[in-house]
Amino acid sequence: MNIRKYIKIYFIFFVALFYAQENTTNQTQESFFIQVKIELKETRAAVKNADVFVNGKQFYYSEIKDFYNVEARIGDQLVVSHSDFEDVYYTIKSNEEIKILVEGITEISSKLLKRKNRKQDNYNTYLDSAQFYKKIDIDKSLYFIENAIKSGNSKERNSHTYKVLADIYLHWKQYDLAVTNYKLSNQIKEDLSTKIKLGTAQYLLKKYEESKKTFLEIKDENLSFYEKIIVLESLGDIYFAQKKYIETKKYYNLAFNEAKQHNVTSKLTDISSKLATVYSAEGKIKLAAKGFNKALNFAKKEDLKRVLLEEEKVAEFLNSSKKYDQEIELRKKSLEKTAQENNSKEKINNEDAVTPQKINYKIGNAYILKEDYKEAISYLEESRTEAKKNKDIVVEKDATRRISEVFSNLGEYDKALKNYQKYVALVDSLYIGKEQEIQQVKRFSKKIADNQNRILSLEKDKELADSKINLAYIDSRLSEESNKSQRIIIYSLIGGFFLMILLVYFMYRNSQQQKIANNLLALKSMRSQMNPHFIFNALNSVNSFIAVNDERNANRYLSEFSTLMRSVLENSDEDFIPFTKELELLELYVKLEHNRFKDKFDYEIKIGKDINLEQFAIPPMLLQPYIENAIWHGLRYRKEKGKLEISMKLKNPDVLSVVILDNGIGRKKSEKLKTKNQLKQKSKGMSTIKNRIAILNSMYKDKISVKVSNALENGEGTKVELILKKN
Repeated sequence: MNIRKYIKIYFIFFVALFYAQENTTNQTQESFFIQVKIELKETRAAVKNADVFVNGKQFYYSEIKDFYNVEARIGDQLVVSHSDFEDVYYTIKSNEEIKILVEGITEISSKLLKRKNRKQDNYNTYLDSAQFYKKIDIDKSLYFIENAIKSGNSKERNSHTYKVLADIYLHWKQYDLAVTNYKLSNQIKEDLSTKIKLGTAQYLLKKYEESKKTFLEIKDENLSFYEKIIVLESLGDIYFAQKKYIETKKYYNLAFNEAKQHNVTSKLTDISSKLATVYSAEGKIKLAAKGFNKALNFAKKEDLKRVLLEEEKVAEFLNSSKKYDQEIELRKKSLEKTAQENNSKEKINNEDAVTPQKINYKIGNAYILKEDYKEAISYLEESRTEAKKNKDIVVEKDATRRISEVFSNLGEYDKALKNYQKYVALVDSLYIGKEQEIQQVKRFSKKIADNQNRILSLEKDKELADSKINLAYIDSRLSEESNKSQRIIIYSLIGGFFLMILLVYFMYRNSQQQKIANNLLALKSMRSQMNPHFIFNALNSVNSFIAVNDERNANRYLSEFSTLMRSVLENSDEDFIPFTKELELLELYVKLEHNRFKDKFDYEIKIGKDINLEQFAIPPMLLQPYIENAIWHGLRYRKEKGKLEISMKLKNPDVLSVVILDNGIGRKKSEKLKTKNQLKQKSKGMSTIKNRIAILNSMYKDKISVKVSNALENGEGTKVELILKKN
């Protein structure tokens, strides 16, 4: 039987004659609270589980006050959403109470009605609980989603449930799962607000073309004015990410005009700031400065948090423009405001928060850029103190490093060394914390994937239950149409067989995709382990120069080391980079080590004339640990001056051989000289490389192989040969 819903929405407004027209003008400038009541027309029972939004901000039902207490201004748009009726849109015209009467008529079969009467309908309760725990506890939230799916008995409810599930994943930054569930919700029942969220999730997943397609499909639909602002702004964000600045400015300006027409201050601030960022990227400094000032003026109409965030953007712009005096002056004003912010009831608790320790650090950094080192020290010390008090180890680490650099520039090397040692200790602590964080992310991702698979299996169970009902109905008519029923059963079995094959295929495909995702996460984890290992060794080299007061070599080494680190960090997120880039990194690294151990070895890099290195790609920092072992554990212990040779030649047009050859003391002698800690560190470093190669070979079909052997028969010297396949 077809299901139809007829929804009649009645708005009853009570406008007191006490307010004169001039008061209305004032209300457009200031926000106020409105009582919003949503009731069933037949019984006047309150609807307590609707989603009520004003300009994207959600408001909840108050059991104490018996209504939705909504903050808004005249001209704002009220949106009421619920799984059992169509979305309601209303533009606020006064600060009087708003009452919404709803009437839903749903035609259902008598069997379903009897079953519903026997069993209590807890769907809305489960969904409310899922939304309540959305930002608090994802496990509880997903538990209630599972129960809501079991309780849902209509297309509208199922669509709404998957939308809420996608919202949960979006909040916890599981953007791929959010995209999947928004698509599923929209397939069950098309909805413009769901498509907007789908486009947002695709953008956050960096699927820019897919996100652009989603937003372009709906930008001319019958959207509310706030939704239209979001769509236009999102298109601007996508084009900016793609560095298409003409299209970016076009959509930002359209969004700005729409926000200005409806006086949506928060969006006027956002878009003004984003336009200024575009002008800055184009090198149009005057227009950028004008845009940032406009954004700051709009922010002052909101709240203190927003002002601080915009002042931070303006200060960063002034820094990039080398206007350090203006930057310092603005940051000092922000510092005063943070004292007010910290005393307020509501605080910002996220990575983007503007905190005293961050502001003090950046003021100190600006003084350093001005070469006013003495003034910089007090702000950096204050930054470190605040960071330690607030357990912000990242800022504490950075401030300590800068303090060490300032004392070094002032010639106070004892203080510089003392602070540098504190910095190294903080780096160690941070590294341990990052390792723990990676493990937590891996466990969290696995838990989320298990929950998603369980939720999808519930939907399959429901489909299977529906199939059983249909089979029972067919069985009841076997006596009347025996031959026809037999054919239907046979066809059903064949169809079921093919469905099972498809199900197995999709389960296998999902398993493979999960395996790839796990491999990528493992590679990222290993890269994050390699980078600190490499950094610590290089920093120890700097420490050795400082220890012997060799300031010139320390400065030169730091300069070359910073160039190397910049290249390493640029390539750290890639599985493969062009071999030419890897060769540049190796040349710079070997040069750094040779500067330190000039009396220990000479080196030579040989490249075959017939090799086109542009045609080959290699995982970043794959060869460096082998070269490091050759220098630190082989050549460094030679009594006479040794030699390191790195050679590249083609085995065939598609296979490149890279040989790292040294005439050091050999692996056996090196093992005997090492301490227990060194043995442990080497084992960990080499095992990480082996694991990287194993995972990459499983993903790219045996692209890399490495062979380590003695260079000479007496056990001295080491030869490492890496075989790399093209494409």
